[in-house]
Amino acid sequence: MAVCNGNYAAPCELINSAGQRIEGNLAESATVEIQGRHLKLSNLEKVLYPAAGFTKGQVTDYYARIAPVLIPHLKGRPLTLKRYPNGVDQQYFFEKNATQHRPPWVKTAPIWSEGNHRDVNYILANDLPTLVWVANLAALELHPSLSMASKIECPTMMVFDLDPGPPADIVQCCQVGLWLREIFEHFGLQSFPKTSGSKGLQIYVPLNTPATYDSTKPFAHALARLLEADHPQLVVSDMKKALRSGKVLVDWSQNDEHKTTIAVYSLRARERPTVSTPVKWEEVEHALRKKDAGLLRFEAAQVLQRVEKLGDLFAPVLERKQKLPQLQALETAADETGPDLAAQAGPARKKKAPTKARRLPKKRKKV
Repeated sequence: MAVCNGNYAAPCELINSAGQRIEGNLAESATVEIQGRHLKLSNLEKVLYPAAGFTKGQVTDYYARIAPVLIPHLKGRPLTLKRYPNGVDQQYFFEKNATQHRPPWVKTAPIWSEGNHRDVNYILANDLPTLVWVANLAALELHPSLSMASKIECPTMMVFDLDPGPPADIVQCCQVGLWLREIFEHFGLQSFPKTSGSKGLQIYVPLNTPATYDSTKPFAHALARLLEADHPQLVVSDMKKALRSGKVLVDWSQNDEHKTTIAVYSLRARERPTVSTPVKWEEVEHALRKKDAGLLRFEAAQVLQRVEKLGDLFAPVLERKQKLPQLQALETAADETGPDLAAQAGPARKKKAPTKARRLPKKRKKV
């Protein structure tokens, strides 16, 4: 079990409020200190992933260890929790409004809800103590906004959620993702893939320049329809389930002020503790060539190892500044290159200079 006073790449001691190391049965509650904050943890031996024997303590341990690369992707963003108090095979619920029974140091942001006609106080997971507190709620899945709470109407990125309809799987999503990448490159835009941690693949286009959902959502929709027109045998942009069998839904609708997408590095409530994992485009190409969905399936321990080795492959999504082309530019490009703009995509591409990735700190030596 890891609860830390700083950033660690490996577990460190569980420390109680008296500064003493806690050992023995973790089923009982314990008060711990994290970066000067005191927090009560409970039911750490409760199994939340029965098929894997993965406990609440291990969930908390994972989030504590992945925090150095996860928190920057959550900081300042309204966060929706998907909680599984009795495990992934039992009932769950979404929580947008922060519980009143929270530590005074947990920051929240009021966001107006048209549906509820009131402000909803979203949690801001800005630091390690808050992230561990959230994990202790059995909030296995973390769903942040594409916007900062301070400018909720302005997305900092655009996302395409590629969702396969059986018997299609993530391999077919890889092909669609590569088509998307080529279209973005036509406009001089870089894009970054991550697994959903469930069945599909998600492609992010960082913006970090002035933009609104009134521009990103129509652009994403038009691009999805373009792909559907070029590849009707594999791509669908309509969410009707009857249309999705054996095809990949290019879900453009996530580009909405009122929607959220699974966070990078978040656990998923699947049979095993899989994680929404950033990957290299070369890994996407490799999985497509091998037709092996297992190459893009990662569990918590594997993700920690990847981050120690590769750093944060998703760091550029927070940093890179790109301007969204006008919707007319997409329509013009399709007209000029013919209806098969997306069909020009292929696995071959010029190699670019590697982007600097954020890494987990090295393991501290005991003295």
